[in-house]
Amino acid sequence: MAKAGGKSGGGGKKGLKRKASAEEPQEAAAAEDGATESGVQPPKSAAFPPGFSISEIKNKQRRHLMFTRWKQQQRKEKLAIKKKLKKEREALGDKAPPKPIPKTIDNQRVYDETIVDPNDEEVAYDEATDEFASYFNRQTSPKILITTSDRPHGRTVRLCEQLSTVIPNSHVYYRRGLALKKIIPQCISRDFTDLIVINEDRKIPNGLILSHLPSGPTAHFKMSSVRLRKEIKRRGKDPTEHIPEVILNNFTTRLGHSIGRMFASLFPHNPQFIGRQVATFHNQRDYIFFRFHRYIFKSEKKVGIQELGPRFTLKLRSLQKGTFDSKYGEYEWVHKPREMDTSRRKFHL
Repeated sequence: MAKAGGKSGGGGKKGLKRKASAEEPQEAAAAEDGATESGVQPPKSAAFPPGFSISEIKNKQRRHLMFTRWKQQQRKEKLAIKKKLKKEREALGDKAPPKPIPKTIDNQRVYDETIVDPNDEEVAYDEATDEFASYFNRQTSPKILITTSDRPHGRTVRLCEQLSTVIPNSHVYYRRGLALKKIIPQCISRDFTDLIVINEDRKIPNGLILSHLPSGPTAHFKMSSVRLRKEIKRRGKDPTEHIPEVILNNFTTRLGHSIGRMFASLFPHNPQFIGRQVATFHNQRDYIFFRFHRYIFKSEKKVGIQELGPRFTLKLRSLQKGTFDSKYGEYEWVHKPREMDTSRRKFHL
């Protein structure tokens, strides 16, 4: 009886094993069915069941696999829709409807009352009587002083030297402990029209003060993403002494107009096109991107550009009337993040 029991016990175990092995393909099939329903291994038209979320999957590898396959499926569907629309447009020819303009933060910008109308008489009068009128009437020529914060480090010094090769008739001097209130009268007495101060923090340039002399205004910018010439890939040879062109993009409001005129007044009139150099101040979402390029004429129809450097990004922090005065200065505009940055689609420049 014991042997029989042993055999029957062994037979029972084998039976259990056979039962389990028989159930495995069913479970695999059920898993495949579930995968098909959830869109993991879609045949031709597969979609996730309603209310399903990939984040509910607890297994990390499985969750990642399902997410990548879902993304592939989405890309395929987008590509198929795109090809279908392209075929329809080709079939319609000239009768095809115009392409829809994609929605971006820039073209969904909140309307600003201070946007400048080129034909506005009030704006024209203000420009004819503001602090930059003598420059635009060609009564004065720019003469720029570039200086730094006290005890500058190598990176800031090199940036100042490279800026002096970009801006004609500019001179680099070091502070040597002098306060700006003492430097400004000396600049005015020596016929400097603008003062540029590069500030730094932890050996990295992080701020720029631009003061128009003798009566202002003064703008304070946050500086970031500084790249010197050696750090720019595929850069061209060092710039020549030719006067560059100046391009000002997207300075549309009254505030932006003032900032654009400040940048324009740094460069002399009558650019020398033979030098093929261009300095660009491009405003996008209140960030001012500075680039310095040279045109490369490849043929009569093809033109390329070659970056010369340096490059940096500016963000306006304040605009002050008159020359630099941190204590008693009257501010025209101050950036207040908690009040002004409530909407991503509202810009000030």
